[in-house]
Amino acid sequence: MISTDFHDWLKLLWQVVDKLPLTLFMLCLSLLFSLLLGFVIALIRIQKKPILSKMATIYLSFMRCTPLLVQLFLVYFGLPQLLLLVHIDINSWSRITFLVIAFSLHTAAPLSEVIRSAYLSIDKGQFEAAYSIGMNYFQSLRRIILPQAFVAALPNLGNATISLLKDTALAFSIGIIDIMGQVRLILGNNYGIGMFEIYVTISLVYWSMCIVIEIIVSYLEKHLKKGRVSISK
Repeated sequence: MISTDFHDWLKLLWQVVDKLPLTLFMLCLSLLFSLLLGFVIALIRIQKKPILSKMATIYLSFMRCTPLLVQLFLVYFGLPQLLLLVHIDINSWSRITFLVIAFSLHTAAPLSEVIRSAYLSIDKGQFEAAYSIGMNYFQSLRRIILPQAFVAALPNLGNATISLLKDTALAFSIGIIDIMGQVRLILGNNYGIGMFEIYVTISLVYWSMCIVIEIIVSYLEKHLKKGRVSISK
């Protein structure tokens, strides 16, 4: 049954939005660590180190071919048991820590390919130009290659961020009460709000956040491209 009480809907929306900071916190932490790990994996694959490159390929294959929920359970339930074998006890760690580890490992796989493809799209002659003025590899990477690669990767980075945001809906499966977990509590406690209103509300919240991410990415892309054009002139 669909409720027509606008006050009930506002109350529901406030209950959901109240957990939004936690969802954004998990999103930002996971995105940060996945970018760092993805960058390392991309460099390993670009430089084609024999052993490390094979390990990276196996890692990417596993992350692509197994569901995120399974990976989350492996980290949350399996990692503590595995580390106990070497007398390391991490059972006291917070659930958010396990979630960030799982999400970072999962998202780093597609992000590494995004970073690698953006890197390879840059003309290699720019490395030669950097070397000619005395820069080493890492200096040329930081000052010349990465800024350009970042602009090229922005659309795909935005898509990965949106995917990660939607993935945070799995947090409630290990007992974290984020916005999706709050919805599950509302459903379980039967506050007199219809199921239709609840799922429409949570859909609108996720949709709104995705629109904000798209706007931010679009702004950055236009601003940074404009800056590149100005410099080239």
